Formats: sequence, C-alpha cells, structure tokens
Amino acid sequence: MPFKLRPILSEMKDMYSKPISGSRFQEYLFKLQGNTKGELILPIMGFNPMGKEHVLLKLEELEELNAEVIMQDAIHEVNLLFDTRILEDILVVLNVADDLKGAWTNFYTTDFESKFNRHALTKRNFCAPYFWTSETYSSELIKCRTKAYLLRSIYAKVNPKPTRLMDYVEQEKYVAKYVSPDGKNKDNNQFEFIDSFYKSNKQSEQYDLIFNFFYGDEASVSLAYTPYGNDGVCGFDYARFLSSTQNQ
Repeated sequence: MPFKLRPILSEMKDMYSKPISGSRFQEYLFKLQGNTKGELILPIMGFNPMGKEHVLLKLEELEELNAEVIMQDAIHEVNLLFDTRILEDILVVLNVADDLKGAWTNFYTTDFESKFNRHALTKRNFCAPYFWTSETYSSELIKCRTKAYLLRSIYAKVNPKPTRLMDYVEQEKYVAKYVSPDGKNKDNNQFEFIDSFYKSNKQSEQYDLIFNFFYGDEASVSLAYTPYGNDGVCGFDYARFLSSTQNQ
C-alpha cells in the first residue's frame, strides 16, 4: 500500500516567514487546491494561512525534532504491519492547527473532524495527522500521533462513515489496539458514569451527544451544546479501556 510521506515543513516555514497578506493567503490556496476552486490537491486544511509568528516557531520546533523523519519511521512500521490491507498509496501530510490564536480553529470541533470525518480525505488517498500550536512536542508524541492517524485511514478504507456512537468507539478501539493500548482502569471514579452513558446511548446518532461522549461537558458548554454530566473520563479513554480489556 503504502503510506507515503509528503514533506511539508520546509515550504510551510517559508510561507509563514512572509508577511501576513493577501499574497500569502493566495499562496496557501494554490498549495491547497491548485487552479481549481474547491479542489483539494494537498491536504493542508489544518493550517491557518494568516497565522502569526507563533505558528512559524512551532514549525521550527517540529523541524528541530526531525518530526518528518520520525513520521517516516512511523509510516514504515505501519506499512510493514498492514501491507496487504490497502492497495493504493496514501499521501501523508503533517498539519499544524492553531488553537492558540487562530480565530477560525476551535480545538474540539477541529479535532473531532480530523479524527472522524475522514472519508472525503480517504477517498482522495490523503492522510493528515494534526498537531496543535498549544502542544509541547516530543518524539514520542509525533510517532504515536502519526500512527493513530494512519490507523484511522486504514479503518476508514474498510468501514463506512461512522453514524452511531458505537461506530465512533469501534474506530478508536481499533486505533488503541496498536497505539497506546492501555486505557484508564475501572478505579477511575467516573468510569461507571461513562460506561453507563455509552451502553445507554451507543445506538445514538445525535451529534451533540457523540461529541459530548468524547470531549465532555466543558467542551460542550463552550460551544453551546447540551451537557450530559460527562465531567471526568473522555470517550477516547473509554475506547482505550475497552481495547485493553479485550486484548488481555
């Protein structure tokens, strides 16, 4: 199959080194869609073309860590494990989303979309691992994050787009089988709540409920969504827990 890295750090650094202007915005659009409005030729949707200097600093931080070399190593490992699962090459492109000062980037909704609304990218044979300007990067984070997004691409290739809560959880259980498999244990004082929440609502297709399951009440309230009393364990932890117990 193989996943193939399309390096992007150097040219995005060059773009962010230029003054914020309409010219920089147009340069970004051309990279993104070429000469056809609405097309997607390079999956760099996570970047804010009008981002300020702190975005450039984060790109430099990733470059100093040899992020794309680490990503290439992660890609190689996944390719060795799954070389018969996907017949077409998939292009992997790092994205840095600005959740600090990027007015158009909400962490929660962007993170949700990048992890679950993947089928449009997958159809185009793109994979876009997201990193955030608010994060402190490390080699381990880069490797695990890359693998997780590669696995989501594999899952999306062979499964329909998730609609029910249980479909979303199954995807993350699949990811956790190969990346960070150890979820939180049952001693967590919120486990009973999240377990009951899931079992009562796993057939639900209601967006705000599914969103709340994964990100909790604080995120929901910040977006004027309905809170459900989910104050402790996020759905990703729960999926990791289920994966770890099933793999024992």
